[in-house]
Amino acid sequence: MKVQDVLLKAMAKKITWWAAAEIIGVTDRTMRRWRERLEADGYSGLADRRKGKPSVKRIPLATAEKVLGLYKETYYDLNIRHFHEKLREEHDIELSYTWVQKALQGAGLVAKRRKRGPHRHRRPRRPLPGMLLHIDGSKHRWLNDDRWYDLIVILDDATSEIYYAQLVKEESTRTVMTGLREVIETKGLFCALYSDRGSHFFVTVKEGEKVDKHRLTQVGRALKELGVQMIAAYSPQARGRSERSFGTWQGRLPQELRLAGISSAEGANDFLRERYIGEFNTKFSMPAAEKGTAFRRTGRADLDWIFSVQTERVVEKDNTVAIRDRTWQIDQTRFRNSLAGTTVTIHEHLDETVSIRYGPHVVGRYGSTGEKLASGKPKERGGKGGSVEAGENQKQVSTGSHTPLEISPKARDSHFPTAPTMASVLSKRKAKAKPKTRKAAA
Repeated sequence: MKVQDVLLKAMAKKITWWAAAEIIGVTDRTMRRWRERLEADGYSGLADRRKGKPSVKRIPLATAEKVLGLYKETYYDLNIRHFHEKLREEHDIELSYTWVQKALQGAGLVAKRRKRGPHRHRRPRRPLPGMLLHIDGSKHRWLNDDRWYDLIVILDDATSEIYYAQLVKEESTRTVMTGLREVIETKGLFCALYSDRGSHFFVTVKEGEKVDKHRLTQVGRALKELGVQMIAAYSPQARGRSERSFGTWQGRLPQELRLAGISSAEGANDFLRERYIGEFNTKFSMPAAEKGTAFRRTGRADLDWIFSVQTERVVEKDNTVAIRDRTWQIDQTRFRNSLAGTTVTIHEHLDETVSIRYGPHVVGRYGSTGEKLASGKPKERGGKGGSVEAGENQKQVSTGSHTPLEISPKARDSHFPTAPTMASVLSKRKAKAKPKTRKAAA
């Protein structure tokens, strides 16, 4: 019923004024005031008396015009939340988020938000940092022009803290390995990695089916060697935490780069490392549910070998190995004249250098253009695995500068008999032994 119908029933004493207040949803006190105004002025007495009077909380017109002008001229590509923060931090304008939202939408500068989708329950966060890390890449026009770049981000599930964020031309095995290695070197080894089913993470035999966990990619092989579990996501909703994070990145990073006057990928990466990742974590990270950490400092000194693209090849008769159009010549080694017919492993390192190993022996080091490297080899493996080097490609230490150890002739004669003296001793022993032999014969 309408309010008027309820009041008429109360006036006709078909219902009580208390029941009318309960039906309309007002208090008894309000209903008594309405009854008095209704008896004095009729239905016109029920009109809202605040109409036509300005609110005491009304924003001054000059302030409203300044806010709309700032958004239209300077911050036209920022989302509402980001613009609201800029008003407080850069211009000292203290306004509620709702007012700013209604003002921008009412002026037609921002489209109204679309209706939300079905309600979903978020997966609980891990209780400790380092238990689960998310990695993903987002292709976007990050530099506000026609160039497309992938932003690779690694964040923690427990705190949403960003550990790594860099712009690359394309998300690939090398760029992913670079990010994972940096996190391991700075934070330590973690327990599990959550990612999509990209070809550099998993092998999927048939589209839409589960990944083959027995066939490892280069990234999978490296993480298995380090003891890190890999978890595949089968839908964007499963990676909701990283997907929402990228929504924030796309709504803020291009605008921040534009305001900072940065138009190159190198400058953007420096901006991310030196400033923006810290600011992003300050605003959007949260404390973990429990105290402590699941990160473990790694004592591995062979990360150069682990995070490399490894390919096995059989050495040709001319002691060469090749991958596609690249060929490397293997020199003669100390332990074997020729490696023809043997299987070697080619390591393509992240710095674009190449190493060739035969078992634990490094039989060749080459630059990015194929030239041989005499020095600057990767770090040797330590710890339980022992050294990956076995004296290969190492010059023998010269001892020419040391004084040879000699014994003087006088000292030698006093301690060791000379050849004639030894012969005389033997002859005397034979002479003494002959009479005894003859008596025994008689």
